[in-house]
Amino acid sequence: MDNREEVKTFLTSRRAKISPGEAGLIDSGRRRVPGLRRSEVADLAGVSVEYYAQLERGHLAGVSDSVLDAVARALRLDEAERAHLADLARTAGPAARPHRRRPAQQIRPSLTRILDGMTTIPAMVNNGRLDALTANPLGMALFAPVFADPARPAGQIANHARFTFLHPRAHVFWPDWDRAADDAVAALRTEAGRDPYDKHLTDLVGELSTRSDAFRTRWAAHDVRLHRTGTKHLHHPVVGDLHLTYEVLDLAADPGLSLIAFTAPPGTPDDDALKLLASWAATHTPADALTPPDRTAT
Repeated sequence: MDNREEVKTFLTSRRAKISPGEAGLIDSGRRRVPGLRRSEVADLAGVSVEYYAQLERGHLAGVSDSVLDAVARALRLDEAERAHLADLARTAGPAARPHRRRPAQQIRPSLTRILDGMTTIPAMVNNGRLDALTANPLGMALFAPVFADPARPAGQIANHARFTFLHPRAHVFWPDWDRAADDAVAALRTEAGRDPYDKHLTDLVGELSTRSDAFRTRWAAHDVRLHRTGTKHLHHPVVGDLHLTYEVLDLAADPGLSLIAFTAPPGTPDDDALKLLASWAATHTPADALTPPDRTAT
C-alpha cells in the first residue's frame, strides 16, 4: 500500500490547470488534453522527460528537495500545494504501512482551562479531520447546529465536514455554502497528504464520497488550501448573520490539533451579535438553538 495514485492524480491535475501562456511558453498547436505536456513541465523543471514521467507515475520516494522545488515552480504551485507535495514525498515509498486508527486525541486540562477563560471569544479545538473535539461555551453556542445535531449517532464526534455535506441545515448556516464546502474538502485533502494511513480519515472520506455528490466532485479536484486566518460568514439560528474573523493556532504540544478563535471588531453589529449570543448561551444549551428550526432564517 502506498500513495502513488494520490501523487499521480495531484501532479496531473496541477499540470492540467496551467496553460502554455501562463508558463511562459509558446503554444505550438492543438493539444489532446488541457494544460502543459509532460515534456514541457520537465523542461521547466530542468529534469529529463523520463524522470518527470516517473515522478508523475507516483514515484516520489527519495526525491530531493531541490527537485521538488523545481517541479513546484514549473507547476506554479502555491504555498499550500507546495506543502502538500512535500507531504506526499515524505509519505511516499513502497514500504506498506497498514491503515490504522489513531488513539483518541485527549484534550489536556490546561487547554480546557484556557478555552473556558476566553469568555467573550468563541473558541474550539479541531483536529486535521475537522472533528470538533471541544469548545468553550460560546464556541458551542456559535456552532450549535454542528454540536447539537440530533441525527448524529451516540458517541460520534461532531465533524464540520460531515455537517457541511450531510446536514440539511448546512446551507442555511453557511450562506456561502460553496466556499465552506470547498474549504472543508481542501482541509481534508491536505490532511490526507500528511497522513494517508489514518483509518478514521479514510472512513470519513469514504462515507462522504458515498453520500454526497458535491463532496465527491470536490474531492476529485485534489485542491488544497492553508487554513490560517480569514472571515467566516454564517447565519446563526439565534442571532442571525455573523461575519467573524478567525485565527487558527496550531498546538505545538498536541500535534495535529488546532485552536480556532473567532472575533469581531468592537462596536460593530457582529460584536453586538456575539454579546447577545453570549448572554443567550448563559441560560441555554446548543440544542435549544435548534428548536424551532432556524427561527431567524429568511
